[in-house]
Amino acid sequence: MERYAEQTQQEFEGWEEFYSKMVDEKLDHFKSEGRLFDIIYAQQFDREFLDYLCNLADMIRGLAKTKMGQEKLRNLLPHKRAMLYFVQPSTRTFLSFQTACYILGLSVSETRGTTTSSEVKGESPEDTIRTFASYVDLIVCRHPQAGFAEKMAWVLNQTERPVPVLNGGSGPDQHPTQALLDIYTLEREFYNVGGLDGKKIAMVGDLRRGRTVRSLSYLMKNYKDVELYFVSPDIFRMKDDIKSFLEKHNIPFHETDDFESIMPTVDAIYMTRIQDEYAESPSGKAETHPEFHFKTKHLAMIQPHCVILHPLPRRYEIEVTVDKDPRAAYWRQERCGMWIRAALIAHIFGVEQEISNEFS
Repeated sequence: MERYAEQTQQEFEGWEEFYSKMVDEKLDHFKSEGRLFDIIYAQQFDREFLDYLCNLADMIRGLAKTKMGQEKLRNLLPHKRAMLYFVQPSTRTFLSFQTACYILGLSVSETRGTTTSSEVKGESPEDTIRTFASYVDLIVCRHPQAGFAEKMAWVLNQTERPVPVLNGGSGPDQHPTQALLDIYTLEREFYNVGGLDGKKIAMVGDLRRGRTVRSLSYLMKNYKDVELYFVSPDIFRMKDDIKSFLEKHNIPFHETDDFESIMPTVDAIYMTRIQDEYAESPSGKAETHPEFHFKTKHLAMIQPHCVILHPLPRRYEIEVTVDKDPRAAYWRQERCGMWIRAALIAHIFGVEQEISNEFS
């Protein structure tokens, strides 16, 4: 045991070296037998996988419409257990993962903070996550620290009991499963107008600290002739790492602070709130920037097929009266999260063929 402990400690000490690598160099580390194992970054998804997962989500959605279909889904993974480790507040991501697990029959444990765990006694996050892995087969984590999910997956992959880690939001860095549900929503909303290829998408608001728009931007490399419009106050402009990524993959993008000027042009508008929780020096006074809000009057300015998205929660970025318009897709977007996350879990545990068989 001592020899094993010494070896493990040496491996853990290699974290900083691993973390400093480019994402493309790290992707294989989070696979098992050629399949996705840990879900850490949006860059892990290619077009083939995205199309496959959206189709799988549709099949799960179809099965769940009947009592017999629901029973078949629940019988897929009743022998598996999941831990939802959510240190950062969450409503939609937590509930959609929890419900996705229930749909497939997994039992679920949860921790919604560190104040009731042994971290209060000084236990390290690494030891906490290894404790979870002793009892469950899947860990979904949300944490305010960038890179947290990546480190926890890396740690477990050095141990004798690695279990999949799914990133449910890691600081202002990435939120890969939100990007999955955004793609799934867009594909469904654009089903009658040729799909996501060739579309113009505006991302509006706090782009500098918004992990949802960052992750979605990474996925744009998988679609043809997509064009992005980054609409924000100067202090919330998209960071250079995303812009460099888009330039590398020849994805055109435009930056503007004139929201109304691009409304008639785009096919989708992705609204975001100001991410006050990541403010370097909180002032106690919420920033509103009303010129970047979507108002009822703007409905007359956008195209008939234009989709309005928001990862939620919203505060004031979209007037409530906009909800009545059929182009307001954010409540449908919210529900899509449950189905695409169920599809992802089904894929990770290799039961997708049993689902497909119901449609053959």
